Amino acid sequence: MNKLPPIDIVICTYNNALLLNKALLALSQQQVSPEVEWRVLIVDNNCTDNTQEVIEKYRVSGTIPHLSTGSETQQGLTYARHYGVQNTTADWIAFVDDDCFLAEDWVEQAVKFAATHPDCGAFGGRVILDWENPPPKYVLNYGYSFAQQEHGTEPQKKSCLVGAGLVLNRAALTHTGWIDKPLLHDRIGTKLISGGDVEIALRIYGAGYDLWYTPDCKLKHFIPARRTSQQYLIDINYGLGTSQVLGDSLLWSGSYRDWLLKFIWDAVKASQNIVIQSLRAALGRMNPAEVEINKSFVRGKWAGINRMIRMSPEERSSLLGRAKLVV
Repeated sequence: MNKLPPIDIVICTYNNALLLNKALLALSQQQVSPEVEWRVLIVDNNCTDNTQEVIEKYRVSGTIPHLSTGSETQQGLTYARHYGVQNTTADWIAFVDDDCFLAEDWVEQAVKFAATHPDCGAFGGRVILDWENPPPKYVLNYGYSFAQQEHGTEPQKKSCLVGAGLVLNRAALTHTGWIDKPLLHDRIGTKLISGGDVEIALRIYGAGYDLWYTPDCKLKHFIPARRTSQQYLIDINYGLGTSQVLGDSLLWSGSYRDWLLKFIWDAVKASQNIVIQSLRAALGRMNPAEVEINKSFVRGKWAGINRMIRMSPEERSSLLGRAKLVV
């Protein structure tokens, strides 16, 4: 095996001190070989709760090596992650959310995978949903809404990865131009905006780098009961529908006219499918809640198309096909 590379773990947080404490507790319990160099940077994105007290507790205890904190005053997960990348130096950067609890061997497994796959652009592992309360049965059909990632027991290449526990090759990320100019935004404060995770993965994939899934890197993603409501799923799926359109646009290789025709046609077909689902629900053959959630996703797709149409030609050209680079 190649020499184990250093890794920087970036945790971006906004007014989530209670769960951040649990995320840091999991980090403090990591079982890592002495030769592994790993650091943790917590990016405070305008927190007004006791986040800094939580961080200081672990800094003083010394249970997390090289723990540091920094502040990003521009609100939003994309801005906070950008700060994290710019203020770390390791060849590998891991994004760990403040509601994600790493298995005790996560760091060890991550650096081992990086050592044996030095040319991959990014990788991610199992993201296991950790429900505060058992959710309604239909909610289990929407694991993607909570960044669930389960692709079996063997490592495999993928075309996209979720942001929770995403480990990035700094050289690949630099090559994509994301550090110079992120194009899509993720959660801003409490607003459910989506797209930043997708952009990073697709820009790396579109540049010709491999994306890998490794089941050996396991984490639990805590899902509070409030996030299992029908309204939450309606809201998050609207954002996911928009991000799907914008993300797919990053990989587009044709003209704007062809893009418009294809994406409108796809949205029309998706809308027709919602009509069919509505009829099934009226006949008692489908859960009406699922129809409303799926309808919101399609509405989000139309919103993404509308957003592209309303862009200036310069802004649109900077997005269309932006991920199609040559390594």
